[in-house]
Amino acid sequence: MDKLYAGIDVSKGSNVVYLMRPDGEKIKRFTVDNSPDGSERLVGDILSSFQRLGLSEVKIGIESTSVYGVGLMTYLREHVDLKPFNLELFVLNAKQVKHFKEIYSDLPKNDTIDSFVIADCLRFNRIGRSMYMADYKYDALKVHTRARFMAVQNLTREKQRFANLVFLKFSGLSQSNVFSKETGATSLALLESFDSAEDIARLSLDELAMFISEKGHNRFEDPLAVAEAVKAAVKNSYRPPKVIGDELNQAINICINTIRSMEKTVKEYDKNIERLMAVIPCTLTSIKGIGLVFASGILAEIGDINRFDNQAALAKYAGLVWKEHQSGNFTGETTRLGKTGNRYLRYYLLEAANSLRRCDPEFKRYYNLKYKEVNKFQHKRALALTARKLVRLVFRLLKDNRLYTPPAEI
Repeated sequence: MDKLYAGIDVSKGSNVVYLMRPDGEKIKRFTVDNSPDGSERLVGDILSSFQRLGLSEVKIGIESTSVYGVGLMTYLREHVDLKPFNLELFVLNAKQVKHFKEIYSDLPKNDTIDSFVIADCLRFNRIGRSMYMADYKYDALKVHTRARFMAVQNLTREKQRFANLVFLKFSGLSQSNVFSKETGATSLALLESFDSAEDIARLSLDELAMFISEKGHNRFEDPLAVAEAVKAAVKNSYRPPKVIGDELNQAINICINTIRSMEKTVKEYDKNIERLMAVIPCTLTSIKGIGLVFASGILAEIGDINRFDNQAALAKYAGLVWKEHQSGNFTGETTRLGKTGNRYLRYYLLEAANSLRRCDPEFKRYYNLKYKEVNKFQHKRALALTARKLVRLVFRLLKDNRLYTPPAEI
């Protein structure tokens, strides 16, 4: 057993390093800048320890800390002097490190101690597989798929805030769901063009129908019926005091501009994803309901499928596993989704599963079956199980590098 273990507590400006012998004894503890110069000093201390102690392998681990460890790990991965020493790099889940630390009940919380805990966690080899040395094309794709994920989350929150403001301005319109999409062109035009319910009430039915037809680009089959529904909704709306109504109009206009800007941002990410995917082979788009965006998000996080031994390992990596609750003769009927895996991969798998339950007959049948099995959390449970089923399909398609053939077409 001739491995050196290096635990690194990474922060924005500096990295605290703890070098540990195979028997758990400390070799050295020091702090370096989180920079190329600091990383070079780290490599120098590791090489010096190799020569002095006669070690031949090294395991280096950091705790997952946003983007602060990315540059360091890339630097170590590419360093030519470390390649002969069977270098293994690990990015440990923060929850995993926290739970491991609990066995040392008397340890304080500080950077020095955290680096020791990381090194000891590596020594006990309770960290699963080593860090994936991905092809950089997947890392490049990941830049956009992860950014898109965050943009969509922000857009969803902004749309919810918009819906709340609409209720305060036109409660009846918000309740009636006259327009299928609250942020659609016609709905937004109505909110931007009229400051109050009274302004809409003053319009004749024909004038309102003409407005709806124009803003909806003649897509409504019966604009007059829509106008009647809008009139009824406005009539049944609360009337906020004018001073509040004026501020609501300002807030709604800002919100609308923000939503449009965010939607434009998401489209820009989609264009970049499409550009990168043009040179990455992918069979996942052969599944009806999985477009380029979902396929890219899944592929960017998986990378080379051969690093997973089986579909169960891939599901665990995505966090689509359920915790067992059993003691003695008791086995719990309700189990919780683990959610300790890759949240980006889990998000894209769930979104893809949600699309497949509408587009693919087999996945639709499976979703409906799981939905009817329970009385609580039907959609969340059925969707998670459908995503788990999708994992099996994704693993097989990528492993065999083949296109999807629906069961009815076999």
